[in-house]
Amino acid sequence: MWRYPHRILAHRGGGTLAPENTLAGLQAGMAAGFRAVEFDVMLARDGVPVVMHDPWLGRTVAGSGNVYDYDAAELAKMDAGAWFSRAHEGEPVPLFVEFAQYCKAHGIWMNIEIKPAAGFEMDTGALVARLTAAMFADEFASGQLERIPLLSSFSAVALDAARDAAPMLPRAALMERLVPEWQARAAAHGVVALHLGHKHLTEQQVTQVKAAGYGLFCYTVNAPARARELLGWGVDAFCTDRIDLFTPDFA
Repeated sequence: MWRYPHRILAHRGGGTLAPENTLAGLQAGMAAGFRAVEFDVMLARDGVPVVMHDPWLGRTVAGSGNVYDYDAAELAKMDAGAWFSRAHEGEPVPLFVEFAQYCKAHGIWMNIEIKPAAGFEMDTGALVARLTAAMFADEFASGQLERIPLLSSFSAVALDAARDAAPMLPRAALMERLVPEWQARAAAHGVVALHLGHKHLTEQQVTQVKAAGYGLFCYTVNAPARARELLGWGVDAFCTDRIDLFTPDFA
């Protein structure tokens, strides 16, 4: 159900050690020994995907307005690091393809969250899937399926668009909590895993999900005691901001 060698992922790259969704974040995670990452992707105005969580500027990227008010080249010149620390001033907004290629070149496994702005769900899901499938064509051909990224999203529209664009790519449904109709939704969207917020998760729910044949991933687990509990219940993997508190082989 979980064919990937990695069970602990650095959330948005460097967790609390570096600005999120940046190359500096990836490098901080690598320095801590992590070779698996979760990050977010959305479209700029010109349809080029960039690595960002918020659909607007102002929290992690200096500026105002929405991400889709700017072309990718404009976003790439903005400061995505000054909010975190003076040492990271000038850290750029990464383009998705460059970010993913960096991960691949350094052996970093990816959980790519499709994070579309409202109204861009279909376009974002389809493009991210096509680009990812193209980047990993050799791995598909050679059967190295454990290296293939896992796409995830809260958006059913984005998940379906990704499935239609690149049906060979594995996908996961993101939910804050396990809803009563979860199994019907998972089957309808053809996902291989559920990604759930850990705060509302119970041992009984873990048993149900695993018994139904799905992988189970949790976000965002920052306390080692809670991580041990979840793993003991049968959770397959989780992401964390506190890569300073976990080792990659904690599981």
